[in-house]
Amino acid sequence: MPGSYTSALVLEAGARPTLVATLRSAVPDLWTLTKPEVNFLIVIAALTGFYLGCPGNLGPFPFARLFGALWGTLLVASGTGALNQYVEYRFDARMRRTWRRPVAAGRLRPSTALRFGIALSTIGVAYLLVVVNALAGVLAALTLISYLFVYTPLKRKTPLCTLVGAFPGAMPPLIGWAAASGSVSSEKAWILYAVLFLWQFPHFMAIAWMYREDYVGAGYLILPAKSEVRFLAWLTLAPSFALFPASLAAVAANGGGITPYCATAVLGAALLYYAGRQVRLRSRTAARELLKASIIYLPLEFLILVLGKG
Repeated sequence: MPGSYTSALVLEAGARPTLVATLRSAVPDLWTLTKPEVNFLIVIAALTGFYLGCPGNLGPFPFARLFGALWGTLLVASGTGALNQYVEYRFDARMRRTWRRPVAAGRLRPSTALRFGIALSTIGVAYLLVVVNALAGVLAALTLISYLFVYTPLKRKTPLCTLVGAFPGAMPPLIGWAAASGSVSSEKAWILYAVLFLWQFPHFMAIAWMYREDYVGAGYLILPAKSEVRFLAWLTLAPSFALFPASLAAVAANGGGITPYCATAVLGAALLYYAGRQVRLRSRTAARELLKASIIYLPLEFLILVLGKG
């Protein structure tokens, strides 16, 4: 039944669910709370930052520290996803994109999502602080705080929320870099940050256009009502153009080579094509194609950087 966090559990008449049965029924929804599809890209970004930031004179590659960095980052990201769904479940329930989420659909109680999110986030930050290093833990905590307490409320106040949200959204490579080297002072780390920062705009603008009616209905100010076409054009094309040289700069900073340069140029040209197509057509189909192109772009570009490290 809607409103009950055990709605997916089929009970015999008059029977009371056991704790084990209740937990078992809730596992798929708890998994969904963590936003695994988002976490996949976060882990790739953190992995790239760690690998590129790992000093070459350490001897054997520090696999144990890499695992710790990824595990802690994943816990914090999962907790952030759960807490985001707790904060926004009333708004999620109004959108066809999100109404099936566990809390919005009534399959999990809001308090369950809150406790689950706090537990994951706290454990993740503590794990990074104790097992990895203080800087990685602090960066993860700042990411969580700025995402939940700055970006999330701004979504209902100003379209500039996309710009604000891109700052914590680009943090995973820095967390990985900090975990590997104990510092983020290298310009290479910030070039990598810039790549992810710029990538978010065409990616999210595609989503914003596909579900713009949903966002309006839920009270989100993602696109300005009076200038949505101009806003879409600026926040899709300008960052996509800037991403092209930023990605090439990342290749140069990590060793260069003809193959990485050419592969990056091809990826950048393809993303620019789909970004321009979406701005020109402004259709749901073009937005979906841009979204797919952006999802393909990021892991491939990070793979190019990893394989091309000098």
